[in-house]
Amino acid sequence: MSLILKLVAGIVAGMLAGLYLPTVLVELLYTFKVIIGQLISFTIPLIILLFIASGIAGLPKGSGHLLGKTVGFAYGSTIIAGTLAFLLVNAFIPFFDGGVAYQTVEESHIESFINIEIPPLMGVMTALATAFIFGIGMSQCGLTKLKGVTDEARDVIDALLAKVIIPVLPLYIAGVFAEMAVAGTVFDTLSTFGVVLLAAIIMHWLWLSTLFVVSGLLLGRNPLELIKNMLPAYFTAIGTMSSAATIPVSLRASKSNNVNEEVANFTVPLCATIHLSGSTITIVTCAMAVMLLSPEMVVPSLSEMLPFIFMLGVVMIAAPGAPGGAVMSALGLLTSMLGFNEGAVALMIALYLAQDSFGTACNVTGDGVIALWVDKFSKQS
Repeated sequence: MSLILKLVAGIVAGMLAGLYLPTVLVELLYTFKVIIGQLISFTIPLIILLFIASGIAGLPKGSGHLLGKTVGFAYGSTIIAGTLAFLLVNAFIPFFDGGVAYQTVEESHIESFINIEIPPLMGVMTALATAFIFGIGMSQCGLTKLKGVTDEARDVIDALLAKVIIPVLPLYIAGVFAEMAVAGTVFDTLSTFGVVLLAAIIMHWLWLSTLFVVSGLLLGRNPLELIKNMLPAYFTAIGTMSSAATIPVSLRASKSNNVNEEVANFTVPLCATIHLSGSTITIVTCAMAVMLLSPEMVVPSLSEMLPFIFMLGVVMIAAPGAPGGAVMSALGLLTSMLGFNEGAVALMIALYLAQDSFGTACNVTGDGVIALWVDKFSKQS
């Protein structure tokens, strides 16, 4: 929760700086934002390459039937959740005020003291293709030494996220909101923020309710009992903001729902890295809100959004355990597929991190439903 408080402090500090501080100090804050933004852009392909390659190479072997069912259910849940989120948000877009817009740097007349560029080592799609080639190759050929190098490189990027990028994000967000305060759009943007965050959390609850009610009816179980047994995992995830840290509680909760112990021990830890329905709901919802706020962007149709949702379910595989890992993994798709610029990316990060704990809670609670279905089909086979 401390990250959320720091994020709020960054928003407030940025607003006050933009409203009351001299222009030279605002430009100093904006300079920090530019530097941090370049570091984030440089890191995105490395996150995709190393985390996905390591995740694919580390998938368990010797349980092919369990692996296929778990991956299929988890990916299906993620895609359906993201699609339903798009349809719901799209239905309510006409009720939003289209006049509220994020102002660009040129419109706010703020300049950075340092114009620095840190080009990424590769493009997003190149990183994704490379990750699959090497991940599958390491897995099929048993290349333990190469996997060890990949895992260690992943740990370097994980440490960069946890120790550098995530801690300085409040300063990054402060620069964004200082810029908006100078442009005069900060209060309208914040009012939209509140509506979007509330909408994302409500959609989490609607999705979980649908999962448990439908699964309970089809499996002949009491949905209320299933939900009650998973509540400890939900509230633990809100506190830890990490699917991995919640695994012990999620395991105990799934076993309380009478999931076979072997199935639970396999499914729950795997779903902690590949089942991200809550994160997908949030990213889709927040992305559409940011596009609505950005005058140069057009909210896409379902046919245009579906490829993004399908890719989103892939790039978030093995998203780092640090808070905000899912959105950091998704930034490459936001820029390459949806055309997000630096300002839109900053708004996206702010929106996502403000509810990160609720998205994680939705992920791990949904893992309990995946375990129920894998258990059912494992008994049949």
